[in-house]
Amino acid sequence: MSGHTENSVVIAAALDRVWAITNDVSAWPWLFTEYAAAEILDRGDNSVRFRLTTHPDEQDRIWSWVSERRLDPANYTVDAERVETGPFEYMHIRWEYTQVDGGVEMRWRQDFHMKPAAPVDDAAMADRINRNTPIQMARIKKIIESGARPEDYDRVTASLDTGA
Repeated sequence: MSGHTENSVVIAAALDRVWAITNDVSAWPWLFTEYAAAEILDRGDNSVRFRLTTHPDEQDRIWSWVSERRLDPANYTVDAERVETGPFEYMHIRWEYTQVDGGVEMRWRQDFHMKPAAPVDDAAMADRINRNTPIQMARIKKIIESGARPEDYDRVTASLDTGA
């Protein structure tokens, strides 16, 4: 058995802007509520290897892992996988960006399998991903549509947190 999720959002912005902002891994702590830090370990022309560290979860645990993204700017797709898999046997993610009426559809497909000793099984992880991904996508949509840049971090984060 394995897990699979698929989620998407339409962002009212130019394709190149959505692509640039969402593929700036160093800005992910600004874009995503779950990441406390993103450390770039290696960068190639169309690839990046990085370490993500989360904020503490409900049990006050902090998770950290290394992932690699391979970007295909000609087709506006990204394939990613965890290099340090943690509780996963594997985790593969595909990001697709498609110009649609009203903006850009950003779609994330995740295929994974949990290790037998993981704290949750594939179904529970799929449920967790499907609850969290729409929250993260809504935040990314709001940030990009606001016209904000990473240097606007404090102002934008405060307005998102207060609902302003």
